[in-house]
Amino acid sequence: MASAETADRDRAHTKVTRSVALDETKPSFKTTELMTMIGVVVAILIASAVADNFDAPRAWTLVAVVASAYMVARGLAKSGTRHVDTDR
Repeated sequence: MASAETADRDRAHTKVTRSVALDETKPSFKTTELMTMIGVVVAILIASAVADNFDAPRAWTLVAVVASAYMVARGLAKSGTRHVDTDR
């Protein structure tokens, strides 16, 4: 009976160490957002080269909108990170 009480007491005082990563988001090159943005930009540029009624200024405006949306999405994804830059 004494050994069961000792085991319970030892279990209560045991500390568990865990390794917790502080980065909440993946690097941009590992996300599907980047691949999607590149695909949409390529599709816009191909469409502007092929279609007669889709001119270059409109295509580059759409590319700028897609790039801006990507930057906003990445900014929102990284807004809550606790990453500390140690490369100083």
